[in-house]
Amino acid sequence: MKSPLLSLAVAILCSVASNAADTLTAQTFKHTISREVGYRYLLHLPPEHGADAARLWPLIVFLHGSGERGDDPWLVAKHGPPKLLRTPAAEGPAAEAARVLAAEFIVVSPQCPTGTWWDDEAVLALADEIATRHRVDPARVHLTGLSMGGYGTWSIAVKNPTRFASVVPICGGGDLSAVRRMVRNRPAELKELNVWAYHGAMDPTVAVDESEVMVAALRKAGVPRVQFTVYPEAKHDSWTVTYDNPELYAWLLRQRR
Repeated sequence: MKSPLLSLAVAILCSVASNAADTLTAQTFKHTISREVGYRYLLHLPPEHGADAARLWPLIVFLHGSGERGDDPWLVAKHGPPKLLRTPAAEGPAAEAARVLAAEFIVVSPQCPTGTWWDDEAVLALADEIATRHRVDPARVHLTGLSMGGYGTWSIAVKNPTRFASVVPICGGGDLSAVRRMVRNRPAELKELNVWAYHGAMDPTVAVDESEVMVAALRKAGVPRVQFTVYPEAKHDSWTVTYDNPELYAWLLRQRR
């Protein structure tokens, strides 16, 4: 037999729970948030860019590494395509690579401010801005980057797989959870990716595993166009041999979205 005090306590608790439940309601919140983004950047237009108003050109978006962050965009010309364009080699494969790059591509090389990381939306907005202002072929937009820029390339590409004709991440890494989300929610789009990744096997800064796991995840997801080049003796600088190779630019010229 329950005591009167116990019965009273139970009744009070039930009453409090009922009143608390009565205060809980489902609501909806909507608000538009906008933000300003921007980069300093280096821009290259081929010498023949203005000669034929009907001709459309492939675009390369190049993302630099952490060492080139700052407020002087000429720091970006320390490595990669802008280096080839600014200080082309006099002879050899690098000279041929510079010649093809200069003659056949529009190249935009943005600069991250000090202490920041690549912003996916800002890079995409810059690519759109260049395409609007210049005669860019929308089916031939390419994204590449090294080290921090390799991470940026993986990030943007996996989440926006239909935006680029090809992506070339060098000594970077990516987010496997982003790949899994794409497999779950947008598998057909993910399979449109066209990747050629590069890494040095002896890289002490970004382990080659970082590229290996991304390549393996994409192949497991059924992405058919994933190439991976590992330089057996290369350390972190696997970008110089990659960007100095004219075969890379010949390959880019063959790719279309």
